[in-house]
Amino acid sequence: MADEHAPHLAARLAERPLGGVETAFALLAEAFTQRGHVVRQTQGGETAPADLVIANRVPRLFARLPKRGRRVLWLHNPAGYLRKPRHAWPLLLARPWLVTLGPSHAATLPWWLPGRRVQIPLAVAPPFDAPTPPRAPPPPVAVFTSNPQRGLGWLLRLWAERIAPAVPGAELHLYASAATYGDDPRLAARIAPVLDQARATPGVRLLAPLPRAALRDKLLAARCMLYRGDAGETFCLALAEAQAAGLPCVVTPLGAVAERLPDGVVAPDDDAFAAAAIRLLSDDAAWTAQHHAALARGPGPGWHAVAAAFERLAA
Repeated sequence: MADEHAPHLAARLAERPLGGVETAFALLAEAFTQRGHVVRQTQGGETAPADLVIANRVPRLFARLPKRGRRVLWLHNPAGYLRKPRHAWPLLLARPWLVTLGPSHAATLPWWLPGRRVQIPLAVAPPFDAPTPPRAPPPPVAVFTSNPQRGLGWLLRLWAERIAPAVPGAELHLYASAATYGDDPRLAARIAPVLDQARATPGVRLLAPLPRAALRDKLLAARCMLYRGDAGETFCLALAEAQAAGLPCVVTPLGAVAERLPDGVVAPDDDAFAAAAIRLLSDDAAWTAQHHAALARGPGPGWHAVAAAFERLAA
């Protein structure tokens, strides 16, 4: 397994927040190990043969990986970037399996790319894979736990103008910063304006991202997750985690977010989004119905099922 950055060890999930891609890479490697495989996470050239060779997102990583073994390109972003020559040429040479995360993600693959295609959805990380008992409606606290670049500015405006005035005492808690995605000063500079906007918005609390165990505790105490989504969203582990914790969510149809809420609230416009958020924050019966629907779906298949799907590619 090769990634552009340092290997993402599953042990880090208990120590610090990680982004969705980093989390998935770490947990797949851990699941392979638990299933009895020898896993090598490489930054340099590997010459020993392997049954399965996985490049994370970037086709040029195949140059660092064994020449023998079934090759897989594990995609996490919209796949249009593969049209660029620097990605297309190593892809044409490797002709790997192309693994996407779901229907909307698969639809971004250019039709002419070589290689067989398969959809393998992600699984939630521990402790979100544990059963969650029903709970009583909590206070009116909404949460946002995704990348601040993905619609947070829009949400803050809608919160200040429409949602908060309709629900006295409501709060929006943001567990978001650049630190979740590594120490990248360019990313920090890009998200700084929207974080400044958050600090200036009444009823909004900007909080540090948390390791997943601590984050789950916060989600269990929250009322709902509000997330616009983004056209570049190909799965959204943040929503999957919230639903696994029984947390009702309001989203829009952007990207793949609606795939995480098969019977949740997918709002077609700003008016519908604000109305749904207000209802969940103030109507105990509406909240309870969505809470129980999320619990009934449960966390879904785990990382062993994801690993088994990858294993079948080597057959």
